[in-house]
Amino acid sequence: MTLPQIFVVLVVLVPLYLVVRGRLRVDVAALLMTVILAVAQFLGMGILGAPNTPGDVIKAISGLSQPVVVTLFSLFIITRCLDKTGVTRWIARRILAVGGHSEGRLIFLFTTTTALLSLFMNNLAAGALLLPTAMDVARRTGIKPSKLLIPVAYGSLLGGVATYFTTANIIVSDLLTTANPPQAPLNILDFTPTGGLIALAGILFLGLLGRRLLPDRPPHPEQVLVRQTASELEDAYRLNERLWEARIPAGSAIIGQTIQQSGIRRLGIAVVAIWSGQQALFSPDREQVLHADDYLLLVGNEERMNQLIQLGVEVGREDSDEHISTRGVALIEVLLAPRSAAEDRTLKDMEFRKQYGFTGVALLREGRSYRTDVAYMKLKPGDSLLMVGARTGLKRLHNSPDFIVLEPDLSDQPIQKRDAALSTAIILAAIGASLAGVPVYLAMLAAAIVVFLIGLLSIEEAYRSMEWQAIFLIAGMYSVSLAMVNTGLAELVGRQVVALVTPFGPLGLAAGVYLLTALLTQVMGGQVTALVTGPIAISAALHMGTNPQAMAVAAAIGCSASFFTPLAHPVNILMIGPGNYTFGDFFRVGWGLTVVCFVMLLVGMTLFWQL
Repeated sequence: MTLPQIFVVLVVLVPLYLVVRGRLRVDVAALLMTVILAVAQFLGMGILGAPNTPGDVIKAISGLSQPVVVTLFSLFIITRCLDKTGVTRWIARRILAVGGHSEGRLIFLFTTTTALLSLFMNNLAAGALLLPTAMDVARRTGIKPSKLLIPVAYGSLLGGVATYFTTANIIVSDLLTTANPPQAPLNILDFTPTGGLIALAGILFLGLLGRRLLPDRPPHPEQVLVRQTASELEDAYRLNERLWEARIPAGSAIIGQTIQQSGIRRLGIAVVAIWSGQQALFSPDREQVLHADDYLLLVGNEERMNQLIQLGVEVGREDSDEHISTRGVALIEVLLAPRSAAEDRTLKDMEFRKQYGFTGVALLREGRSYRTDVAYMKLKPGDSLLMVGARTGLKRLHNSPDFIVLEPDLSDQPIQKRDAALSTAIILAAIGASLAGVPVYLAMLAAAIVVFLIGLLSIEEAYRSMEWQAIFLIAGMYSVSLAMVNTGLAELVGRQVVALVTPFGPLGLAAGVYLLTALLTQVMGGQVTALVTGPIAISAALHMGTNPQAMAVAAAIGCSASFFTPLAHPVNILMIGPGNYTFGDFFRVGWGLTVVCFVMLLVGMTLFWQL
């Protein structure tokens, strides 16, 4: 080995050792490797480029511009949109309907669902789409996210084995055409028999043994700032005790009047929503005109409701077991900030509704809930308010130094059918474009821009949706892959392994190609590894006189065997934070899955490629 090759080995192994020992965060380790490799290149070592070319130091940060990073942050935006509009909640409800609260069944369902999605879409996209759904299911069932997120990641990888549309599979197919002599490329179904066998075996492995092998770890403290649902907030404020339904019959004195003119608010009654015909209006403003046969959802005590009846309004008790948030009413919780200018002032004094578009329906003070005349109560330190209103005013409220806004979890909200249909159409169009040949990163970036243009998501919400740990980890590890290729370390390891297994015949060569590719993939990523081991495997097959297409398939499948480490694939990296995983969690599950895939590869090579 040359000095640069030894240097790269040390730069990789020492930080990874610290990660395994829990002394270093994995994203910090990746950035540390990047800095060390860059400094070495700057000082004249040929690590990222030719020796004595300090200008090649720029390659150390080129990972930030890689297509996978663009794809990843675009997917964060798209999946946040799918979550906001209710698509992920719909998927979660379907999975819960089948899986119930059975941990084993849910592990099997998430693995299978992600694998099926990966047959038609990018692995990373499939994992990102199911991530919020898995978190929602974990919250609803009490099952730790760590039991569900590795199955999502590994399911996407298993599905990718069986389809032509995985990046590594496309790469090795193209490499066949550049061999000497050129070979026929793989067709769209060449991966399906062997890959399908591996996928089925992998899904069964996780479904049967996942409960025992997957960690049962509580989420990271940052993830457990778990927001309450709006329904839980209603229960905490005992809102249902003061909920009423009212109907304005023909002949009522307030028909044709605005809410302000009707005197409803002067009675201390909060109008939460109005259903007028087929139209629902939540948190209506005081200029909203009342019509015959309008239905009103109100908050107030019985005495005030009796006064409302005198205005010719039919009032009935709202079902005490039902939550208004499930009807689409948007609730938020607002706390007074320390040294808030709102102390000793009322919501009415501050014209709170006019400024922010939210109406206070309940106030919690020293453990007691007040649900009448909330707008007229002077606010004190420690008060928290339950409010209804349009979410369009949230930005202004977030920017106020006087209030702390706690947005509830949206898992109990109804699906916004129009917006859900639009967001689903956008992601399907992006997937269709990528299948038609548009680069995945470009299709996903275009979809993210469309989300902004039609108003499904604000740019502020998009910024909050980013998982920066995943982005920096992927960008940092790219320089390691580049260094292994540039110094010849990857090719050195590859040729030695192939030479070792060649005496065992074609099946031994396929086994060696798979194991070598799977090993390199753990630190280089499948896309880069395909470029390294693919030519070696094809060349060895031609030299041996065996089927080069079969060896190309073995190499490609090895690129998807990203089960040992979280660094092996971006979809693994995506799960680290939400699942609160350690480095060893992936190995504990992944080594067995790798063995299963290896055995099934040999079976597939024998059955379908006659090796």
